[in-house]
Amino acid sequence: MMRLLQPEETGVSFTNTLYESTELNIITFEYLYNGAGVAVGDINDDGLADLYFSGNMVPGRLYLNRGDLHFEEVTEQAGIDTRGKWGTGVSMVDVNADGRLDLYLCFSGPYTAEVRKNMLYINNGDGTFTFHQGDIGDYPSGGNYGSVWVDYDNDGDMDCFIAKCNVNGDVNERSENQLYQNDGAGNFVEVAETAGLKDNMQTWSSAWADFDNDGHLDVFVGSSSANFTHKLNRNNGDGTFTDISASTGIHALTTTGIENCTYDFNNDGYADIASNGNILLNNGDLTFTLIPLALPNNNGSLGDLNNDGFIDSFTGGQIYYNDGNSNHWITINTIGVESNINGIGARVTITSALGTQIREVRSGEGFKYMSTLNTHFGLGQDTEIATLTIAWPSGIVDTLENVAVDQVISVVEGSTVLGLNESVTNNLILYPNPAQHILNLGDTTDFTNPSYSIFDMQGRKLMGAPLDANAIDVSTLATGNYILKIQDGNTLKSQRFIKK
Repeated sequence: MMRLLQPEETGVSFTNTLYESTELNIITFEYLYNGAGVAVGDINDDGLADLYFSGNMVPGRLYLNRGDLHFEEVTEQAGIDTRGKWGTGVSMVDVNADGRLDLYLCFSGPYTAEVRKNMLYINNGDGTFTFHQGDIGDYPSGGNYGSVWVDYDNDGDMDCFIAKCNVNGDVNERSENQLYQNDGAGNFVEVAETAGLKDNMQTWSSAWADFDNDGHLDVFVGSSSANFTHKLNRNNGDGTFTDISASTGIHALTTTGIENCTYDFNNDGYADIASNGNILLNNGDLTFTLIPLALPNNNGSLGDLNNDGFIDSFTGGQIYYNDGNSNHWITINTIGVESNINGIGARVTITSALGTQIREVRSGEGFKYMSTLNTHFGLGQDTEIATLTIAWPSGIVDTLENVAVDQVISVVEGSTVLGLNESVTNNLILYPNPAQHILNLGDTTDFTNPSYSIFDMQGRKLMGAPLDANAIDVSTLATGNYILKIQDGNTLKSQRFIKK
C-alpha cells in the first residue's frame, strides 16, 4: 500500500510557515492560509522529476531529484532568490525554446508594488539560473496569483496568461487579468485588452482548453469575489476572445473559483471544468451542467492514478477514484529529446470519428496544485484514432496513424512509441561529442540485445543496425545535430550528439 515518507528520508523539508500580526491575519486577509504553488519537471535532463515550492512568508525552494526518492535542496546554488516576496503560483516552462525548463514565479501579498513583480529565471543548463526581469508580468501593481502558459494564438510558441487578484478584495488595476503574447523571438507584449481578456475581477487561476473542439484554446476564468461571476471566453481564432458566459450555464456555479483546471472527466470527448471541487460537465455544445462537489473542495492533484483511463484526484493523503463508464480513452506521455525531456509545452492533437481534440503539456496550472504531465483524451464510443500528432517545442512534429484506444503510450520525440511497461532514459554517455568519425559509447554491459537508430532533428531515421560494439561510425553523416536511440527489450536510451 502507501506509507508516509519523512523529510529525513526524502530531503524535502519545505514548510510554508505563516505568522499572523495585527496588520495581517485571517480577518484582514481571508485567504491567508490558502497556500502557494508547486511545479514539477526535469530541470537538469537526468530523467528524474525535480520540485519547486513557492512560499508566502518564506522563500521558495528548489529540490533536485537524486533518485531513490531522495531530493537535494539547491536553491542558493541555482541562483534563485525570492526572499522578502510573497510567492503565489509557479510554472516550469521552456520560455526561450532552448530545450531546458525555466522557472516563472508569481508574487503578490501585502508588500510594495516593486516587490510584487513576477520573476523569470532562465535555465543555463549547468545547474544555475539567470534572473531575467523582462516584459512578462513586469507590472508593479502586483496581484499576480496563477500563471498558465498556453499557445492561444496557434503560432507554435508559448504565451502567458496571469490571473490577478487584489489582496484586500478591492477591484482595481491590480485585479486586471493579463495576457502576454510571445512573438517567437523571446519578446512578450501585453495584449489582454485587445484580446478581450482584461477582466477587472478577483481571480486566482484560469482553466484553458478547447471546449468546442474547433482547434482554438478557450479560457474559463474563476472568480473569488463576493458575487462569484465566473467567465467563459471563447477563442475567435483571430487573437480575440468573446465572453459567452451567459449562454453556457456556468453561472449555476455560485461558489468561489480559486482552483480551476480542465480534464475530460467522463471521457465523452469534450473538456470539462473543475472548479474548487465542482465539475462543470461539458455537454458538447458550449453549455455545461453543474455537478456539485464531485471532487474534494480544492480539486486536489488530478490524473489517472490507476491507469484505467479515467481522471482521479489526490489531496490531503486521500485518493478519490473515478468510477468511469464505457467510453474509450487514450493517455500520452511525451518524452522530449531535442525538447525538454518532459515535453512541457508540446501540443498533442488527435483526430477520430468524434472530431479533432487538442491538449498541451503543462507544469503548473490552476493555483497551487500540480497534476500529471501527460495528456489524456476521452473518445466517447470511438474505437480508433485516425491520427495522433505531437508538435514539440523544438519544432519537430511527430505523427502516428491508426492508433488503438484504451491504452497508455509514451512517445519519444522522433516518433518512437513505447507501451505502458516500457521505459526511456537519457543517461547515455557519448564521446567525443561533437564527433567527426567515430561516436563511442560508455558502459554498455547492462545491454543484452541492443540495436541503435540515428535520427535527424526532423525525426527522420538515417541509420540503424544491431549494436555489436561500443562504437558507431558516423562519418557519413552531414555536419549537424542528431539523436541516437538504443533499444534493448523494453528499455530505450536516447541522447543528442553533434556531428562535426
